[in-house]
Amino acid sequence: MQIRTKDLVYMALMVVLLVVCSWSSIVIGSIVPFTLQTFAVFCTMLLLGGWRGSFAIAVYILMGAVGLPVFSGFRGGFGALLGPTGGYILGFLLTGVLYWAFEKAANGRFWVQLVLLVLGLALCYGFGTVWFIQVYGRTNPISVAGALGMCVLPYLPVDAVKLALAAVLCRRLKPVLKLQ
Repeated sequence: MQIRTKDLVYMALMVVLLVVCSWSSIVIGSIVPFTLQTFAVFCTMLLLGGWRGSFAIAVYILMGAVGLPVFSGFRGGFGALLGPTGGYILGFLLTGVLYWAFEKAANGRFWVQLVLLVLGLALCYGFGTVWFIQVYGRTNPISVAGALGMCVLPYLPVDAVKLALAAVLCRRLKPVLKLQ
């Protein structure tokens, strides 16, 4: 696998998109903010594919881990990753890895790529929710149903819209950007 300059540029652009989308956040009565991060993850995978997209997401997470304020609320550092919502951030990488693992099976079929993103989002939600229960539950006992009601259910319709928008946008952008 050879990494071209063009690949690095596109990966860097997707890292920037992830950062900007994480800064676009609204906190409405929950610990987990509404952000555009999943939109950026969807775009990253649809435009770059599995290995480049996963690499871009990993760079984004590493930037936050070393303390750069790239996460929602301009947070960064291991404290943000190890906090109650850190599992969702790490879940973005799981989404990318799942997409990468089954990308060849998609064989360029766009609807299969979208299904992979939905499955990746479910994996992200699952991992993030288990993480949330473990971390948040240390000081505030919470049931699985309570965590799902707080961290997943309110976000499902919004993430469906974000996936639809990413699908439309990326389907038009990919030929223009000449991504393969």
